[in-house]
Formats: sequence, C-alpha cells, structure tokens
Amino acid sequence: MKRLFDLIVGACAGVVLLLPLVLAALAVRLTSKGPALYWSDRVGRNNTIFKMPKFRSMRVGTPAVATHLLNNPDAYLTPIGSFLRKSSLDELPQLWSILVGDMSFVGPRPALFNQHDLIELRTKAGVHALVPGLTGWAQINGRDELPIPEKVALDVEYLHRKSIFLDIKIIFLTAWKVVKRDNVAH
Repeated sequence: MKRLFDLIVGACAGVVLLLPLVLAALAVRLTSKGPALYWSDRVGRNNTIFKMPKFRSMRVGTPAVATHLLNNPDAYLTPIGSFLRKSSLDELPQLWSILVGDMSFVGPRPALFNQHDLIELRTKAGVHALVPGLTGWAQINGRDELPIPEKVALDVEYLHRKSIFLDIKIIFLTAWKVVKRDNVAH
C-alpha cells in the first residue's frame, strides 16, 4: 500500500513540479560552476548505500559531511544555496529516489554514509529496516536541531506507529513547517 501511494503521489508530484524543477536546475547552473544536481551517498533500507539527488546548494568541492559539522557552512553556499535550503527546493530531485524505490515520502531521513553514530543507533533500534523518507516523524519534531539520540527515538516511535494515516499527517505537517519555515537549515 505504501509503495503504491509513493508511486502515485510521486508521479503526480513530478508532473505538477516539472516547471519548478527545471527552473531550479537552471538557476543552480546559472549562478555557480558545476552540475545542477549533487548525488549524495546515503544509507537506505537495511543499511544499503544509494545515490540520493539534491539540487546543489553548496559549492563544488565542499566536504561530504553533515552541514552542522562544517566550520563555516555559509562560506560553502552557492549564491542561491540558502534560498534553496530555506524553501526546501533542494529536496525536489528526491522524487526520483521515491519513484525508483530507494526512498519513500515518509520514513527516517537517509543518513549520510559517514554518519556512523546515527547509523549504529538506528541499526540497534531496528530502524534500519525502514525505507528512508523525504520527510519523517523526526523532521516535523525538530529536524536538524535534534541531538542524534532524540532523532533515533522519534524514528523508533515512527517504526512502531507507522500507518498510511500517520504518513499523511506527517506530509501535511511537513508542508506546514516548510511554509512557516520552521526548523529549516540555512
């Protein structure tokens, strides 16, 4: 049921968002050197690595670490990087990952391949068995501001409560937070 939901909503979103996707890609290419997309190595279901696309908001050559681990993240942003992140437009290419089955609309956010502490805690808690999501229970309850143990605790809560109705609630709450720009990274 969840996979069918992802396919139907993903295909519809792809059609509706085609123009914004093209415009964002052009804006990235016109304002900075390098490709429009950044393909990040992420940890998927059962700790398998997959390539997750995002619109490139950071300059080419930025270290592949979580943004909060950079000394001065703003120094790495492209001219439109901050806007892409605050508006969450940088996440739109992840529709591809949803359509091919590497991700779902809702699930724990996919960890970077080198976030060993997060991966280890999720694996111990059984969260690694879930398909990662574009958004999730932790995203609407604190996003990047949460310490890793709290993030994992929320992922575990989602693991035990997951349902199509909870997913729909999370999607609507995510949209609301994006509109309000709550807990959005720079």
